[in-house]
Order: sequence, then structure tokens, then C-alpha cells
Amino acid sequence: MTRNFWSVACVTLLVAPLAARGQVSAPTATLPDTVSFIQSRRMSDADLAKKREGTFVTGLPDFSSDPVTGFGFGARTNVYWNGQRTNPFFAYTPYLLKLKANAAYYTSNARELVLGLDAPYYNGTRWRFKLDFKAQQNPANLYFGLTEATLGELRLPSTPEGGPTYATYEAFDRARKTLRPSQPGEASALVTDALSNRFRETEFMLNLKADYALGAGRWRVMGGYEIQHLSYKTFEGEPAEALMPISGEATEAPNGTSLLRRDFEQDRVFGLEGGWISILQTALLYDTRDFEPDPTRGYYFEVANEFSNRIIGSQFNFNKLFVQGKAYQRLPLGPRTVLAGRLGAGTIFGNRAPFFEFQDQWSPDGSINALGGRQSLRGYRANRFLARSVAFANLELRARLFETTLGKQRFTFAVAPFVDAGTVRDRWQDLGLRDIRASYGAGLRLAWNQSTIISFDYGLSREDKLLYFGLGQAF
Repeated sequence: MTRNFWSVACVTLLVAPLAARGQVSAPTATLPDTVSFIQSRRMSDADLAKKREGTFVTGLPDFSSDPVTGFGFGARTNVYWNGQRTNPFFAYTPYLLKLKANAAYYTSNARELVLGLDAPYYNGTRWRFKLDFKAQQNPANLYFGLTEATLGELRLPSTPEGGPTYATYEAFDRARKTLRPSQPGEASALVTDALSNRFRETEFMLNLKADYALGAGRWRVMGGYEIQHLSYKTFEGEPAEALMPISGEATEAPNGTSLLRRDFEQDRVFGLEGGWISILQTALLYDTRDFEPDPTRGYYFEVANEFSNRIIGSQFNFNKLFVQGKAYQRLPLGPRTVLAGRLGAGTIFGNRAPFFEFQDQWSPDGSINALGGRQSLRGYRANRFLARSVAFANLELRARLFETTLGKQRFTFAVAPFVDAGTVRDRWQDLGLRDIRASYGAGLRLAWNQSTIISFDYGLSREDKLLYFGLGQAF
């Protein structure tokens, strides 16, 4: 499987140079006489004046840092076809066509290959098409449970109810590495829990989506199909970091039974065996953002649903519903200051829904890891809080500091203080303002030719302090 993974990665990395030399060309569009159905999405005059014409490539060496997957390096490449200013769509869409090719490797031994093709208003019509492929293996996924009990303080997988808890992740991390006597079925007399909240996921995914602009273009309907193959591994008995109980001296010991394995064997979770997942996706969208990668005004609202069932070839039956709204308002402060906010809520139906479907909320605008991590609750680890239903909110103030041009490349720099909040529940009817978890922090934004946003975020919570680096705005 690893050899196949890197074989595909090598082929992918050949695509970007070909595109850069002009050997890959965008389809010639037959444009309509009017763009009235997307008038609401016109870019601001200031941003329009800076938008680049023609075809260009943005390529980044991927030096990223994530508290879970570790330090990463690789390549992130985007090829944009913007067309000319004479094109009626030039002022209304971020690009005519975009090809994405990303490959990365992380110090946690995680690896990822992502390919994407996006064609807004394809061939001058109301249709938008997206095609995505992903192959990834990540041994650093985190699991803290699958109920609203995760809102409590951190607890070792081997600790019974009523046992010690830990208010900070630092204290929890030290405790899980400390050697303890083994329990029935574990490898040796003394074991560590260093890897007992982790599991490895291997995923191959292909997704095709199409949406159609209705009426004046503010509303869109979307349909899609996704097929995945997933496999999972926990780390019982594998050598792991350990600390001597009294001296604190570093050593190595077999890992104990993981929390995910314990929950699976007690029928608290389903899906650890992995398999094929076939999904039908539908969504209703409302979108008036002026520039999708980095809006200055407008609204985005969606109701999105994923349906998986054996009748469409899936090994799992479930239904996921997600609703979110985003708002962007430019403020009369500085050269470009935008107040950005988001509210989201989702739930999953199905008594035997697989655990891995609890870990993200699917959105046509980009899936969201819930709850914790860069996309939802910065300052907490990814998937720190997990249950059948989730709700969260984000607020950012994005203030541009300055911009500059190097050669033909335009760069802008901005800061973004933020506040995040959210909660999880075992039933969607119980979602509310009780047991809210919150975090705050500040970010730095670097925009390269407007469409490529490089983000640095430092989030703080009562449990942790975390630095994130990645591409794109958080929302």
C-alpha cells in the first residue's frame, strides 16, 4: 500500500511543471451575453484592479506545523486560469479553472496526496464542477471518546470512572507516558499509555460534485458522489515512549490497550474494521461572497447532507446533516479590515454509524474537523470533543497591514485576532449554551496573488497552547 501511495504521488508532482510550461490548457469557454445571475458576487473595485490575468502557478514548499501530525514538508501547487479582463466572468469569480496538486510528509510518519480540479461557471454556464482525489495515511489521529463526556477533563484510557483527571494537556501527556501495571490482555508487566489515544487511518477517496446557480445566482443546489476505502490500526503492544514512575527517567515500554480498541470491544463504537463507504451528497447553498478565497463582504449559508447505505454499495448505514452560516463585513478601518463570523451545527443519524464519521462535518465549502483543531476550535487538539451532535462559532477580525509586489507576484500581509467556541451533545435536541468550550488567539495571513492564503494561527485555551500553519482562511 505504501509503495502504491508514493507511486501516485510521483506521477502527481509531474503535473504542475507541465501546467507551468503551458502544456496543460484550460477549456475555451463560450460565454453568455449576461452575467446577471452572479451580479451579487462582484469583487470590490480595489481587489479587481489587482487581480492577475491569464494563467499562473503558485507553488509552495510545504513546511507546516501541526500539534498532532507534527512538522511537515512537501509541495503545494495551484495552477490558475483567470482569463482576461474582457471575459464577462473576470470580476465575478476567483478563477475560471484551478488545478490543485499537494503532496506532504510529516514527522509523525503521516503522508498525504491531494489532487483537485475546480471549474466555477463551467463553459460560461450556471454549472460548477469539482473533482477531488485524496490518498493519505496518518498514524497520529487522536481519539478521546465518542460522547459528550469528552467535555470533561482529560482521563487516561486505563483509568476507571472516578479516577484522576488532568486539567492541561501537558499534565495528561506526562501521565499517559508514565509506566503503569498491565491489565488483562496487555503485553507485559509494565506498560505505557503513550499511544493509547492514537490510531492510524489509511484512506483513498474520490469525490465528484456539481452545483447549479438558481435565479439571480445567490442560491445553488448541489449533488455529489463520494467513494472511500478506509482502514484502521491501534497500537497495542508496540514500543512507545515511557517515563519511570518515581524518577521520571525516559525509557521505552509496550503500549497498553488503546481507548478506541476498548470502546470498540465494548460495542461503544463501530467501524474500527474499516471498509468501503459509498456516499450520496446533497446541499442547498446561498452565497453572496465577493471573493471566495478571501471575502470582504457577503454571506454564505448551507444545508448539507450525506447519505450512506448498503443499497448504494456502502458497508455502513448513516445520515449526516450539517448547517452553517458565514458573514463578512468590511469595516472603515485601515486599508482593508474585515469582520468575519461563522456559526455551524451538525448531527449524525444511525445507531451503528461508524466512529470516523463523527470526526468531521461535510461541507461543499470544505469539510470541518469537529470539535478541536485549526478548522473549528483553535487552542484544543483535533477531535478533542466528539459526540453525535456538534455546534460551534468563530469570530475573526482580519486587518491588512501592508502589501508589496516582487516581480510579477503580489503579496499582502494581515493580522487576524480570533475567538472560537463550541460544544458537543449525544442528542441534537440538547445542543445549547451549556458546557461551552472556548479559545482565543491571533493569526498572521499572507495572501499571494489574492487567491493563495497562507495562515499562521496561535490558539490558547484553558487546556493547551497550540500553533497551526496551513493554506486558506480558517473559514
